[in-house]
This record gives sequence, C-alpha cells and structure tokens, in this order.
Amino acid sequence: MSLIVQKFGGSSVATPEKVANVAQIVADTYRAGNSVVVVVSAQGDTTDDLIQKAHEITEKPGKREMDMLLASGEQISIALLAMAIEKMHCPAVSLLGWQAGFNTNSAHGAARIKNIDTSRVRAELDNNNIVIVAGFQGLNKYDDITTLGRGGSDTSAVALAAALGADKCQIFTDVEGVYTADPRKVPNAVKLESITYDEMLELATLGAQVLNNRSVEMAKKYNVELEVLSSYTRKPGTRVLEVADMEKMLIRGVTKDTDVARISIIAVPDIPGIAFKVFSVLASKNINVDIIIQSIGRGDTKDITFTCAKEHVDTAIDAIRKNVGDLADKKIDVDTSCAKVSIVGAGMETHPGVAAKMFEALFDINCNIKMIATSEIKISVLIDADMADKAVSSIHAKFFD
Repeated sequence: MSLIVQKFGGSSVATPEKVANVAQIVADTYRAGNSVVVVVSAQGDTTDDLIQKAHEITEKPGKREMDMLLASGEQISIALLAMAIEKMHCPAVSLLGWQAGFNTNSAHGAARIKNIDTSRVRAELDNNNIVIVAGFQGLNKYDDITTLGRGGSDTSAVALAAALGADKCQIFTDVEGVYTADPRKVPNAVKLESITYDEMLELATLGAQVLNNRSVEMAKKYNVELEVLSSYTRKPGTRVLEVADMEKMLIRGVTKDTDVARISIIAVPDIPGIAFKVFSVLASKNINVDIIIQSIGRGDTKDITFTCAKEHVDTAIDAIRKNVGDLADKKIDVDTSCAKVSIVGAGMETHPGVAAKMFEALFDINCNIKMIATSEIKISVLIDADMADKAVSSIHAKFFD
C-alpha cells in the first residue's frame, strides 16, 4: 500500500461534472489499496471573482482581510469534493489549511510554509479516511489565516507529501504532462516521459505554467517524486526526478514569458558599489530580477539594464530614485513590449553549438535579440513580444523536427 498525495487545480474542479470526475479518480486510487491525501484549489475563476468583490468595496483592501476572503474559495472546493467522494461510498474528510497543520510566516498574500504538524492528517489516514486539504493557505503565529500566493496549492501538495513521507505526489492539470513547448501553440510538441528537478525548475521559472517553481524547489529539496498528468485522460504523465534519461534529448523544452519588462538606467556613475546599491534596494522590495547587463562604459559612466515582472516596474523605479542618491536624476528607460524566450536542457552543457542553433532559428524569422542570458542548462533571449509565439515555433522546429 502506498501513500499518495494528489493535487487538483481550479480548472479540474470548476463544475459539478468535473468535481465528480476528480472524485472518481480519487476513489479509484483509494480502492486500489492506497492511502490518499488530496489537495484542492478554488474552483475555476473563484479566486479572481473574490478579488473583484474586494475591489468593489475598496480600491486598496488590506492584505490580512484579503487572505481571509481568498481562503474561502478552497473551503468550498474541499467540501464539495468530500461530498462527491462520499456519494461514491468512500470515507472522506475535508480540512482547511490550518486544520491540516500548515504553519506559515506572516507575509499575507505571499506566505512561506514554516512547518506542517501532520498529526491530524495522519490520524484521519489511520481511520482509513481520504483526507482532502485546502491548498494555498495556512496559519501564522498570531492564528491569522495566510495565503501562499498564486500557485500555492502546488506548494501545499509538495510540502504535505514531504512532511508525510509520501511515495508520490501527483499534480493533475489540464494537460497530459510536461511538453517540449506549449502544445496549444506548437502542434508537434512532444510530451516528456521524465525530466529532472533542475530542468523543471528552469522551465517553471521561465514561463512554463505546468508547475509552480516554488513547488519544484521544495520537491528537489526533499526528494519528492512528482508526476504531472491530466485529470481528463487516464494516461501516464511526466515524472519529475533527480535524474532523468538525458542522453536521448539535448533540449527539454522551449518556453516564453510575456510578463517581462526591461529597465535601463542610463549614464550610471562608473564607481564601485552602484550595482550593489541598485539590486539590494530591489531585493528589499521583494522584486525578482532576471537578466542583468552592464555596459562597458563611456568615459565615467555606464548603463545598467535588467528585467523584472511588469507589475514591479513602478515600484522598482521609485525605489531606485528614492534610495540610490547617485541615480535620483538619471534617465531610466522602460520597455514593456518584450518577451523572454528560453530553451532548457541539461544536455546542452556538454554540447557545443546550441546557442548558435537557437540564434539561427531567430535569424530565420528575422527576429532581433535585445538581451541574452545563459546558465549551464538554459539560454534565454529577450525579444519583441509580438514575435514570441513565432520564435518559440521556429526554435522548437530547429531542435525537434
């Protein structure tokens, strides 16, 4: 008998029919002799609807009260799923995040899990119950409800699997696994049988929306075996492991991210400490910076260019001007019409010519490159956003056709 944690996203439980489908998957797993813990997201667009309700009341709702409001979405899902499973004559109990023992810090809206007290979940499993847990939420030291941010249910599921020592954590989505590109945009995209944690983390960070990057980080840290599979078709998915068969395929995936802005600080004084001041200020505002380029310089000045999420542009510029005195009056250019296209694969580290092949694919479609960033297992380029889909298709064809 295995202990299996299964996670279902909002689209998988969006309607009564879909809830019944998920209940059948869970019941079948239970009847096969497994202990089952299920983590569920809010139904469909419930979270977005709740956010809209808050903004109908006030333009700037407090973060604590937003967490109280948003946590109600998962409460609905877990109760409905428990009812559907009980209708199939299987024992089930639903638990909110705090009831399942999720203890977090106090960063409302983006809380981090500190630890999980699994005693209640284990007690329910010992009673042969299917345990259905509200993802995305926990409790801080002040007994206030917190939420983990977008994609938090993936993180909840992996954290619970790690804490329970589960044999497997299955992430059910609306696709059949991890593909070499978005199959909705690239018809000849190939489903991967397996992928490494590092490759999956890069893909998740670079725009692939199959798994939340925090959940992959946690799975790697605690060696939780993941499987990404569809809740609509009963087919094997993609396994995420420490080591996968990497010899067969040089590139694992091509991704795009259109939530990218390029910020250029012009004529920065060419003196020690400026870069430290800029990026420490951005870090203090919890702004994640990706690609960074510093020019060679012109006389006593240089330019510093970096990318971040579009939503952080105003905060970033304001923080730099107010906290880095040398840059208070410097020109800052912003480009929000760009996209980041990336290739990922552990095999590229030992194979020369990968970058040239990627750049050739972009040349073939007359696509100009604005910035380039590389690591051992990825190459990312910044291009015009209106070329992103075409670029992904061209690069994918170059490596896979």
